[in-house]
Amino acid sequence: MGLTIDYTDELDALSKADYDLLNGVLNHAAEKLDIGEAELSITFVDNNRIQEINHQYRDKNQPTDVISFALEEMGEDEVVIVNSDMPRILGDIIISIPKAKEQAVEHGHSFERELGFLTIHGLLHLLGYDHMTPEDEREMFSLQEELLSSYGLKRN
Repeated sequence: MGLTIDYTDELDALSKADYDLLNGVLNHAAEKLDIGEAELSITFVDNNRIQEINHQYRDKNQPTDVISFALEEMGEDEVVIVNSDMPRILGDIIISIPKAKEQAVEHGHSFERELGFLTIHGLLHLLGYDHMTPEDEREMFSLQEELLSSYGLKRN
């Protein structure tokens, strides 16, 4: 079955082709990373909304491009609930469509490439990857680029 993806587009900004691209790149990544059956949600918002979320959860009062909330991260007093009949619940990805469009122009590539990049970036965060240290950044960004390139979303 693979990935189950719940999309919410608060801006009604994405086309069927955009969703097809996201389904394709996410399922490609899930196969390459051997994720198995899993669920995640992706919400598309404007800069004001992502700034509110960034301020509330990260104490940064500015818009950003993507925020991920991983559900598999364990807190101190939490226990793992394992049931082989249930898919993994990876978490939530929130993407600012205006930021994605702005960054596509800044980087000189298509909106589709930027949307794919932000989505894979968010997915890797859900899987526990991070870029807090130079080593972690190299690992995560290298994997991101490998997944995007092997899907056909290469940098210009």
